[in-house]
Amino acid sequence: MAVTNINTVADFIIRYCHDHGDLVTPLKLQKLLYYSQAWHLSLNDTPLFDEEIEAWIHGPANMDIFKRFEHLSYRAIDENPELPKLPLRTKKHLIETLRAYVRYSAIELETMTHSEDPWKSARTGLPQDAPSRNIIDKQLMRSYYKQ
Repeated sequence: MAVTNINTVADFIIRYCHDHGDLVTPLKLQKLLYYSQAWHLSLNDTPLFDEEIEAWIHGPANMDIFKRFEHLSYRAIDENPELPKLPLRTKKHLIETLRAYVRYSAIELETMTHSEDPWKSARTGLPQDAPSRNIIDKQLMRSYYKQ
């Protein structure tokens, strides 16, 4: 069973970035959500959130998050949500993940995910520029990042 939901994690990431002077675009947020989920799966053997992440052209993405921020296109997210209430262990996990990945640009994160097996596996047989709603397998994420 998941600890929370994807929108709560998104709010935490957005607030963290605002509080630390980091710009976060919708594209970058999608990748930070992906890595937060991947590392939670590998370290805790449970999902951080139940919502699925799909293997889109520009890397891992969730449709609900896309719809929430699609009006921004590639502009930075300007909303500054309240810091959500999460268990301390979850907050520590998110902060550790963000410290590792927030320094990268959205394009750098996209490139990183494109080189990793979970995203590549979900896109097997698809041309590089083909749209996809293929789900990135959580068990593959867990095992890949455990390595």
